[in-house]
Amino acid sequence: MPDQETEFNNELVPIKQWLSRQPHLPQDIEDVLLRRFYTSCGRNMERIKRTIDLFFTIRSTAPELFCKRDPWSAEIRRVFEITDMLPLPNKTKENYKVFIYRLNNPDLDLFNFTDAVKTFFMLADTRLTEEDDIPSGEIPIFDSANVSLKFIGKVNLSVLRKYMVYTQEAIPIRLKQVHVINAPSYISKIYALCKPFLKSEVAKLIKFHEPNSDTLYKDVPQELLPYEYGGKAGSVDQIKRYWIKRIEAKRNWFLANDNNWKVKESVRPSGCQDERANKVRDLPGTFRSLALD
Repeated sequence: MPDQETEFNNELVPIKQWLSRQPHLPQDIEDVLLRRFYTSCGRNMERIKRTIDLFFTIRSTAPELFCKRDPWSAEIRRVFEITDMLPLPNKTKENYKVFIYRLNNPDLDLFNFTDAVKTFFMLADTRLTEEDDIPSGEIPIFDSANVSLKFIGKVNLSVLRKYMVYTQEAIPIRLKQVHVINAPSYISKIYALCKPFLKSEVAKLIKFHEPNSDTLYKDVPQELLPYEYGGKAGSVDQIKRYWIKRIEAKRNWFLANDNNWKVKESVRPSGCQDERANKVRDLPGTFRSLALD
């Protein structure tokens, strides 16, 4: 029987053939990223096509999030300092990848929402283009311990909308659970910001956990978490430094992608000029189906 690598390579042939006939899309797409589209879209070719097109279309309409992404810049360094974005090293028995995202500094005057989302997507791109071990699903954990009501005033609604569309519709992952831990009493006010942009399927995945509770461990084994959370995955600082080094090592790629990963609307085939594509460029509040099973 052919191994999985051979199967993936064979399955990528029609995707690459289709891409070669799409002059508006980038052509220098890493195989590992194409494999992620292949698996996250349930190996459905039409779904793969739509998702790839959407992935690059949204990136082209959000230069504030996908351009000027120098990991050595002062703006990105600040995000590294005041946030912890931690893909954890070990996966669940279901082969799900677990993440923790948190503010490590309660001084929100230091926090820039757009820069934080940009850095979040830099971390995502590092994973999407370099990690060959593709998980069966993903579980983000948002630690809101340092999030005050002042956070609402820091949110850029245009950027939030683009973030929600991109992460729910275009990024090639399978979302399995979403956890908000150390949720304060006013979390509903912050959640209300996101709710208009949430697909109902995603909203059903979100669980809130009160401070000092252990309800998270019913879904995520505690040993997968960092030492600071009672786990065995290493310290927050160790995990964070590892990923910052990975992002910094990809600096030339990020700078090149300011220009390379863009949609050329002037040469988009007429068959792609459908209502869906036009609406995507306007980033509406409606979404197509999402792989959540």
